[in-house]
Amino acid sequence: MNWTLDQLNAFVTSVKCGSFSAAARQMGKAQSRISTAISNLETDLGFELFDRSARLPVLTQDGKDMFVEAQAILEQCERLQARADTVSTGEEIALTVALDEAVPIDVFEDFFQKISAKFPLLKLTIINGSQADIARWVDEKKADLGFLFRVNVLSDSLEYLSLGFFNQALIVSPEHPLAQFEKPTLIQLNQYRQLVIRDRVGHSQEKPISANHWYIDSYYYITALVIRSVGWALVPEHILESGWYKNQTQKLSTDHILDTLQIEWGVVKRRDSGMGNVMEWMIDEIEHTFKKQ
Repeated sequence: MNWTLDQLNAFVTSVKCGSFSAAARQMGKAQSRISTAISNLETDLGFELFDRSARLPVLTQDGKDMFVEAQAILEQCERLQARADTVSTGEEIALTVALDEAVPIDVFEDFFQKISAKFPLLKLTIINGSQADIARWVDEKKADLGFLFRVNVLSDSLEYLSLGFFNQALIVSPEHPLAQFEKPTLIQLNQYRQLVIRDRVGHSQEKPISANHWYIDSYYYITALVIRSVGWALVPEHILESGWYKNQTQKLSTDHILDTLQIEWGVVKRRDSGMGNVMEWMIDEIEHTFKKQ
């Protein structure tokens, strides 16, 4: 085995960027160094990774297979280095946790109270934002951990751990025309505006049921507009019980909705960041807390 991690990195980056020159710019190296690294990798492996007959290199079938393997090797190396960094530095003395604004507030208040008792010397920073903010903050190293509803597109630098699912409820204002129907049909729902959750850049969004719909990036703002009869919506059940909106909406049956009414949530962290005792305890504790509910 003569290939190196630098060669694999040049190969994987070239595939992701679409060309050797783009990979060179991203890695801050000369294009010739990238081309040479990939050529040497092909020599060491004994087969071609790219078809170079076109203007831009195109992966061969062997190249496609190796791309998957190379990605896995590089990700494992990041985890290994992160673990080594954690062992050498010991327990974290400071952490920043980012929370999706729609996670259950009361549960996290209890969670942070437990942290204060368990780790009295920990310097903790808590920041709140919308779904898109959380992953971006962790990716940009502005936060160490992020708790959020599942997003469809995550940076390759992040890893996601599922923590479970929340049930959604169909809500309207008591004054909304749909409020007269205990079990509204899809035809009836389609007659009125639906308020649908979506992140700011449109990577993650709920599939609308009604052809007449608005996209909004906050479950709380969606609920506030539902109360004003702007439309109907599907929102996590715990939001209905929050102090701001309790008893201000009417919950309708979802018997006629065929799509799943559960939304996944979890935690994100950078692949290249270590997981010390505090972070490990936090993830285990919040996972255990939600399993009991």
